[in-house]
Amino acid sequence: MTSGGAALLPPLSLSTARVAFTGRAEGDMGHGGGAVVRVQPDVAARRRAVVDLPWTWLRQAHGAGVERVDGPGRSAGASADAAVTAQAGCAVAVLTADCAPVALASPEGVIGVAHAGWRGVVAGVLEATVVEMRVLGATRIEAVIGPCIRPGCYAFGPDRLDEVAGRLGDGVRATTTAGEPALDLPAAVREALAIAGVDPGAVADVGTCTACSPDHWSWRAGHERERQAAVIWR
Repeated sequence: MTSGGAALLPPLSLSTARVAFTGRAEGDMGHGGGAVVRVQPDVAARRRAVVDLPWTWLRQAHGAGVERVDGPGRSAGASADAAVTAQAGCAVAVLTADCAPVALASPEGVIGVAHAGWRGVVAGVLEATVVEMRVLGATRIEAVIGPCIRPGCYAFGPDRLDEVAGRLGDGVRATTTAGEPALDLPAAVREALAIAGVDPGAVADVGTCTACSPDHWSWRAGHERERQAAVIWR
């Protein structure tokens, strides 16, 4: 387990793109957990404070759907768990509490972002994101894993752990700090990216555990409805 320092990590450079991961200090980037998904003015203002571009946000479903974005702000509200674009001026984002936000970029200017919980990883959301990026012209892809739950805090049922391991190998098996079976979600993300053809050496990880970081929200640790964002743009 690791915990973060400053809530908003300094924007990272990823190939031709910039990436930001928010936390508590920047405020709730989500939709309040209601049945109707809409962006309230205060949320829109918080997002602009992070990057002042039209955001493409998604109605996430823990699946493998990938949205192609063809202009700034286009496809906002689409039902998908990842978004990709080759257009400058686009800010594509996912919202998370404990699932892994994964930002991706290539030297050709193709960028993507994925919401990767255990269900989405098993469903193939990361492989699907890489495929869509390659369709848009990406060659070498770099990625960074943002704040997410880490194995020390992520007790996981044996049957579900077998399901993930059956798909991605035994490297996803871990143990919590209390000695219970756990899922190593970042390891699952790295393995899925490797299957998709992303060089393991091109995958970075900020190393922050949402469940034990005081600077991030966590559904698993506190049943919190607020969400942090991962946003990538160029």
